Amino acid sequence: MKKNTVKIAMYLNYFVFAILLNSVGIVILKAQANYGVDELQASVLEAFKDMPIAIVSFLIASFLPRIGYKRAMLIGLALVSVACVNMYFGNSFNTAKILFATVGVSFALIKVSVYSLIGTVTENQKEHNSLMSSIEGVFMIGIALAYFLFPAFNSDTNPDSWLNVYWLLAGISLVSFGFLFFTKFENQTEIPGVDLAGDFKEMFKLFAKLLTIVFVISAFLFVMIEQGIMSWLPTFNSKVLHLPENISIMMASILAITLAVGRLLAGVITKKIDWIWVLSFCIVMAMLIVVFVLPKTVGLEVKEISSLSDIPLIGFAFPLVGLFIAPIYPLLNSVVLSALPKKLHSSMTGLIVVFSALGGTLGSRTIGYLFKNEGPENAFFYTLIPMSLLLISFFLLKKLTSKI
Repeated sequence: MKKNTVKIAMYLNYFVFAILLNSVGIVILKAQANYGVDELQASVLEAFKDMPIAIVSFLIASFLPRIGYKRAMLIGLALVSVACVNMYFGNSFNTAKILFATVGVSFALIKVSVYSLIGTVTENQKEHNSLMSSIEGVFMIGIALAYFLFPAFNSDTNPDSWLNVYWLLAGISLVSFGFLFFTKFENQTEIPGVDLAGDFKEMFKLFAKLLTIVFVISAFLFVMIEQGIMSWLPTFNSKVLHLPENISIMMASILAITLAVGRLLAGVITKKIDWIWVLSFCIVMAMLIVVFVLPKTVGLEVKEISSLSDIPLIGFAFPLVGLFIAPIYPLLNSVVLSALPKKLHSSMTGLIVVFSALGGTLGSRTIGYLFKNEGPENAFFYTLIPMSLLLISFFLLKKLTSKI
């Protein structure tokens, strides 16, 4: 197996799905404007994305090696290409549900495959940490691009013009399909388990480990924070800062950019500093931003805005929380996966994806509920609760992994 070629294929696949998955916040905003739904109704799109990820990951993770990682990723790319074209012609809230359900199913195939393959192209924990952070960093770059891609197709005179972006997304998916199709994989990276029942038994055995329980709770809490903020930041910018729709979307890109920078930096920093100190510093800084920066953003008096340069500097401050929460997810995943035998990576990845999806769904629904009932200016303050619990979980994981 040419490791560098396989790495490029993983980067490209993650990049494509970054744009598709995290366009949910943009589509939530468009759904309220174009399809006549309120905040709570719109938040169901997160569930249509995340629940298929959870269900499919649970069902296929343990025996995905017998399907073949390459074949699984090709299926995922083909499905989303069709779903993008369908979104263009369907142009309805129900079609948006179908789109995100398809993206969810496909991403389950992609993510379990990519996470399982990382262990086959790295030699030790530091390499694993670095590659995991880099891949997740590229994912965030894709997210940042989405916040500029959709506004580029948006028009104030034609409410349906934004749908043209799905032709481009279908094309990018097909390009990724073609590159992956011609990438060579060695057969020994796709080792089947004993049997299907045995595969599920191995996955459930992982739940007997305290390490697994603490980890999946940590993954759940983090994604609850990240997706809750990311999915609702465009709406926050629109309703609290009173920014025009396109600028609200582009402003949300700051969060994605800081997440990308944070994850790429983490790939370098963790080669020299133990992960526990990196993550502890990061979560404390994120909490300080919520406590001290967010109130000033909420109280900001915004005058007429026609471009990003018209926004006061403090308006850019809260999305910087992404710089500090960025390293948490890839490093937690890497720490746990590198502590387990490679034969269990696929099963553990399935659990990672399941609980990440559940965390994303609950996070978006909770923030959507808070936006509607507590007001958009107060909703993000509640992220301090899962942040505090996450800090405690870091030290529990450190203690458990040090025994392995």
